Parts: sequence; structure tokens; C-alpha cells
Amino acid sequence: MSLFLATTSGSAILVSAPAAMAQAYRFTSVKVEGNQNIETGTILSYLKLKRGQTVSAADLNDAYQRIAGTGLFQNVTLTPSGSTLIIKVTEYPTIGQIAFQGNSRFKDDELKKIIKSVAHRVYSPTQAESDAATLGEFYRAKGRYAAIVTPRVIKRPDNRVDLVFEIQEGKTTEVQRLSFVGNRSFSDRRLRQVLATKQAGILHQFIQSDSYLRERISEDRQKLTQFYQRRGFIDFQILDVASELKGNRSGFFLTFTVQEGQQYKFGNISVSSNVEGLDAAPYRKLVEAQQGKLYSPVPIKDTIEKIENQIAQQGINFISVDPKVTRHNADGTLDVNFTLVKRARVFVQRIDIEGNTTTLDRVIRRQFHTAEGDPFDPRRIQAAADRVRALDYFSDVQVTTKPGSSPDKVIVDVNVKEKPTGSLTFGVSYNIDSGIGAAISFGESNFLGRGQKLNFTLNTGVDNASSSISFTEPFLLGRNVAFGFDAFYTRQSYDNTYYDSRSVGLQPSLTFPISNNGRLELRYRVSSDRMNNIDSDATTASSVLKSEEGTKTSSSLGYTYSFDSRRTGLDPNDGVVFKFGQDFAGFGGDTKYIKTSAMTGAQTRIWNDEVTLRATLEGGVLSMLDEQSSRAVDRYSGASKIRGFKAWGIGPRDLSASNQDALGGNKYVSLRLESEFPIGLPEEYGITGGLFWDFGSVWGLNSSEYNMLDAASQDTAKFHLRSAVGFSIFWTTPIGPLRFNFSKAIKKESYDQPRSFDLTISTKF
Repeated sequence: MSLFLATTSGSAILVSAPAAMAQAYRFTSVKVEGNQNIETGTILSYLKLKRGQTVSAADLNDAYQRIAGTGLFQNVTLTPSGSTLIIKVTEYPTIGQIAFQGNSRFKDDELKKIIKSVAHRVYSPTQAESDAATLGEFYRAKGRYAAIVTPRVIKRPDNRVDLVFEIQEGKTTEVQRLSFVGNRSFSDRRLRQVLATKQAGILHQFIQSDSYLRERISEDRQKLTQFYQRRGFIDFQILDVASELKGNRSGFFLTFTVQEGQQYKFGNISVSSNVEGLDAAPYRKLVEAQQGKLYSPVPIKDTIEKIENQIAQQGINFISVDPKVTRHNADGTLDVNFTLVKRARVFVQRIDIEGNTTTLDRVIRRQFHTAEGDPFDPRRIQAAADRVRALDYFSDVQVTTKPGSSPDKVIVDVNVKEKPTGSLTFGVSYNIDSGIGAAISFGESNFLGRGQKLNFTLNTGVDNASSSISFTEPFLLGRNVAFGFDAFYTRQSYDNTYYDSRSVGLQPSLTFPISNNGRLELRYRVSSDRMNNIDSDATTASSVLKSEEGTKTSSSLGYTYSFDSRRTGLDPNDGVVFKFGQDFAGFGGDTKYIKTSAMTGAQTRIWNDEVTLRATLEGGVLSMLDEQSSRAVDRYSGASKIRGFKAWGIGPRDLSASNQDALGGNKYVSLRLESEFPIGLPEEYGITGGLFWDFGSVWGLNSSEYNMLDAASQDTAKFHLRSAVGFSIFWTTPIGPLRFNFSKAIKKESYDQPRSFDLTISTKF
């Protein structure tokens, strides 16, 4: 017998020969066979053929396609038998359970969220293969390009199967070589420091930034472009980014091909107006760009923002600043004319925020200094987008505009993708004075999605312990005022002070901006400070320390003004920092004093940014009131202020005591000069070298303490300059930046306690 057969994906529609030649069918009944879990009515709903109606072979084929296209059946056969249409199906089995084997980096629950196959639903081979591909892409997004995912089926009774994804995770696919072509002004080493992607080194098992991620390349392109443009290379281009995967899929060779172009400096800077009745002269003082300085888009942007803000505050709307740049290739200068121009009258209809599942809308919206109904300013919107990104709550921030309900209105769309903002750390702490201790810390920078910061730390050691909890609300009552609250507890015991101390207290504060780079903090601090166990093992203890034993409460009001040019500077690593603060104790409590401190620091890079130079000058004065005496817990110890000496290793000392107890001083000053530079090791090791030269002193006691000392001890309370030189090894590690200092005191007193080696957590000025 001759048959007409149409096949699709292993299924068939079967029609007898006489019917096939007639090409027309009429069925009065339909019979479904082979279905076990799928209802007959469900199958007939896909058939869509009416009984008694004449249908063609094409109609039957369409019916077959609808049934087979459901993905519920392994085979579908349609057989006309007289006035009956027989539908035979072979169902796909039902998934009993879904399991993963071989996965150690990611939990089953996390992987189940990625796939579309679902337990107790019909098994689909096509979907299983698609899920395997999705899992493979997930692993590649995590830098594991060698991962292999294979779906397996285990048959069970009653037409059921277990779906198992066998996973070979493989190792993280590292960037084994990160190189540049076309760079003349900066070395490969310097450019690698700019990128988020890092070249694999000795710590590649711990440092995830050396894994290859496609998403990171766009970030690297932006970082590299900004780096060059901020140094005068306005024509800089990235011609190509080539990523070559090794044959064994264990690593990538990543090459950036760049074209630097010419380096420019600012030439003539001017401000003009194309708006009738608007004089440009008052706005010239707002210009940030300076003639002779390297060109950078940052002062251009800051100048535009300042002028436009000033104009808006004067009630003048729809004015833009258009920077017109004139090149002079011969001398490598750029003339910039900030031109005031009239722009179209367009208003912000509304700001739509999407993608934030945890972060509250208001946390994002307050970064926009534009509200619904305000004039639309593209630069203000872009600046707001930059502020949202700077929050570091989101892995991606997209801000776009679209037409509103009328030609003079626009809608601002803000689409964000959230990322984890909390951390919990368990570890070991080390201090060369206090030894090894346990450390626990918890931090959340977006607490409850409100943009608040919460931090808790606990450190314990043999002779020392400290704990603190801090909370910050950056926008108190919707204002640009930060409210902070800190509670602390510390217990310390130093070998060369021969007394124990304990402090417990709290400190609320308010911080608000007073300029682009300036901040003012107002605070209240209350603490209970105890001194005990004074020289308990010595035959002769210091009479000064004995007189200070006991517990006193301190209640003080204070302020600190800080100026940090890095807030709006060209580079967060270059700039000037200045701080000045005072605390006034005597608002309750047992002590009355004024404690004044000041610090100024500067940092810059030289030799094509290969060498970093730093200088920090700081000092402090403790002035007691109402003829009160200061205590060692309040005085300055010199710890960490001058390298090359132990904590409490310099300053006033009771030489008549058996242990020559350190007393601390009411005044201190220090000047720290240092450099940091490469030492020839591959930069992916994170190891650099440095030289330093420190000067300073700790001195001064109140007359009551001074008169308790003998003549030799009184001399220790006078100003004596100390200095030390040394070299440092900086090592950026997964546990934090470590710094090894090897020093030699070159100017010291006979009673000082120098230190030739120190290990610290490296800090910035």
C-alpha cells in the first residue's frame, strides 16, 4: 500500500493512499491513543478541526504541526481511517527531580534559578540542551571558560525521568598576558594599573579581577580613555581589543591597540555670551580651567556646571554653556571659549526608576537635582547619572530620555541593576605591638535599601580588644546632611607604658558640605576612660602615672573642617587634603580641655605616573583648662606618627621609674615624606617599593606633672626633634594592602625606643 508521509523532528503524519489522492477528508470522530498524562481534551484543543467539515491534506499537516509544536510528545501520528481520525502520540516523560553534579562554586538553588526546566513538568530534550547552554554561559560570565555542562536523563518507572546536569567547572580562565600596542607616553605597567582587569600573578587563586570577563572590557575601555583624556590626549582612541583564548581554554591573551595622538595644554580661556541682555563677565571667575595646565575634560565639565548653576540660581532658565575649542597643533594648546547660548524650552515631565528591587526610589531620586516640571538640562541629567553610579549600589546604571506627552516635555528613564552591598568578614588581625588576634567585621553600605551605612567590627587579642558599631544616614530628613552615630569600646595594654586602659563611649555627628571640596563635621563625644594596673610588677612606678589612676568621664563638643581636592580633581590619587579640628571638653564630665589637631597632605605622580610622591604634615595640641592635669590616656603617644620608633617610644618619660615609663605628651608634630615606585617585579604581583624620611617630636606636660619629675626626666618633656629613614615594601593582597617598613632612626634621644621593622595595613593620606 502506498502512503503519504510528512516528518518533522522525528514525528510523522500518516495518511492512507486513496485519501492522499483525494486530498480531501471528512471526519465524524477523532480517536486519541497513547496519551497517559496529557488529557485528550488538551490534545483536541490543539487539533482545531471540526467534525463533519471537509479538510485538506494541508489542513491535516497544520494540525500536526500544532500538536507536535507543543513540545509535549516524542512522536505524533495522524492516520485517517474512514470517517475517524486516529491520533497516536508518544508522550515525553515527566521530570521527577532536577539535580546538579560536579558543582562546588555555586549551590544547586542558585543554578535552578537559571534554567527553565521544572520538576513535575514534561521533559523536553530541546529545553534541557538550552538549559545546559545557559549554565555554560553563566560559568563563562564568572570567568570559567573551560566549564562543560552535559544534561543526562535517568529513567524512572511510570514514564518519569530525573534530569541531571553534569558540570565540569574547570578553573577560572585567567588573563595570562595583558599587553598594549601603540602606547608611547605610558608604560604597559602604568596602563595595567588603570584597568579593572588584571594580569594573573602569584595570587591568581585569590584575586578574581585577573579572570577574563567580557563585561569588564567595556569598563576597561572607558577607564583607559578617561585616563588619557585627563592627561591632555584628546584624540586618544582604542583601535582594537583582541582577546585570544589558549587552546586548552585555561587563559586569555588580551591586547589593547591604542592611538595616543598629540598631548595638549590649555591655551586662552574665555567666556562669551550669545544671549541678548546676558553679560558673560560675571561668570569668568567661575572658570576652573587654567592656561598652561594639561587639558582635561574635568575642569571643562566643572566650569559648565558652575556657570549653569549660577545662571539657574539667578532665575534665568534655558541657558546652556557651549564650550568651543580651537586647536593650535603647532604649540599643542587648546583655546576654550565657554559660550552662553539659548536652548529649546523643554521641561522634565517625570523621572521613571526601574530595576531597583531593594533600593528605595528616593535614594536614587535624590541624586537628581532636577525635579518634575523643571527645565530639562542634559548635562544635569548626566551628572545625576554619574552620582548614581558613584553610590556603588548598582552593577549597571542606564539613564536615557524619551519624548513626553507633548513636544516640550521629556521623560527621564533610570534603569539600574542592583548588586550585593554587604560584607561579612572573619579573619586574623596582626599588630606588631599587640600581636595576633581574631577579627570579625560586618559592613552594609545600603542598609535596608535606604542608602544608609552600618558597620560593626570586633577585634580581640592577648592584651588588647576593641569593638565598634557605626551608623550613617547620608541624607538626614531629606537634606544633604549626613548623620553619624558611633559607639566604641577599647582595652589596651602596652609593654612600654606599664598600665592598662579602657575606654567606652559614643559619638553622634552631623556632616554637611560647605563647598565643592569642603566638609564640616559637628560632633558630640562622651566616654568613660579608665587607667589601672599601673606598673603593678615594678618596684618603683612613675608618680605621674600613679596620680592619673582611676576612671574619668569626658564630655566634649567638636568640629572638623576638611578640604579634599580629590573630590572633584583629575585623579582620586592626586591632590591636596587639609583637615583642622577642635574638641572642647567640659560640657559635663570630669575633664576640661581643648584638643586641637591639623593635617595637610599632598600626593602626585611623576615620571609618566610611574613614581608616586607623598608628603603629610600634621600636629596636635592638648590644652587643659581650669588648671586641670592631663592624663596619659588623653595625651599623644606618637604611635604611627613617626616611623622608626615603637608606640610610646618617643616623648616625655619618667626616667626615675624602674621601667622608665612613657607618659605621652600634650603636643606633637610630624612630617612624613615618602615615595612609591616599581621594583622590577610584574605588577600583577601587587608588590612595589618605597623610601621614606620622617621627622617629628612629642613633647609637653602640664606643670603639675612636670614638677613631679627629676631634672633628667623633665628634659624628656622638652622639644627634641627625631628623624628616621627607611624603605618600604607595599603588597596588595586579598586580605588588604600590607606594608613592611624597614627603618633606622638617625636622630634620637638615648631613652627613645627605636624600631627597625614594622608591619602595618597601608593607608592613604
